[in-house]
Amino acid sequence: MKQQPIRVLLVDDHRIILDGIRGLLDGAADMTCVGTSENGAEALEVLRHLGVDVVLMDLDMPVMDGIDTLERIKRDHAAVRCIMLSMHDEPAVVRRVMDMGADGYLVKNCGREELLFAIRSVHGGQRHFQGSLVSALLEGQQHKGSEHQLLKDLSEREVEVLAGLAEGLSNKEIGDRLFISPRTVDTHRTNLMKKLGIHNLAGLVRLALKAGLVK
Repeated sequence: MKQQPIRVLLVDDHRIILDGIRGLLDGAADMTCVGTSENGAEALEVLRHLGVDVVLMDLDMPVMDGIDTLERIKRDHAAVRCIMLSMHDEPAVVRRVMDMGADGYLVKNCGREELLFAIRSVHGGQRHFQGSLVSALLEGQQHKGSEHQLLKDLSEREVEVLAGLAEGLSNKEIGDRLFISPRTVDTHRTNLMKKLGIHNLAGLVRLALKAGLVK
């Protein structure tokens, strides 16, 4: 009996990336691209209607970024495997998504063979993290904390909210912790992005990790 191909969903806000990866998958007989999405919200809608085995997803996207989407997929679609495909190779970012349950992490400079190998590996129940990323993680975080200066203009409450966001807490959970309303948390989040010049949650999480707010 012929084995069913691995059903892959591609999620990236750049059409040229989606088209390029789809072309790479077309040459692999044991997998098929069942759809593409340009942000996490679209991806979650696809998952509600299509059978998907592996999601290959960017980290930085509008509407809903890769971190929020990964959390939702692991909560609502536990059988779906997730590989993050990103430009970011910072150990803190990789560690964050590993801890959130990502099944793999590749940098966008990886080759076709590693991409296909990663998809097959995670579909088979393994985890796959690009070799260079693992090496960086094993070297330790000797520079961790050097970015504390980036937080010098933030209020104590803003730092507390930033730490909560980096831990993956919702606005309500942060509000419960700090005894403030979810709406106030959202206001702090908006102010954080303005002060730090960051435009999405993934960027806030990266800065918080680099600054040593969370482990």
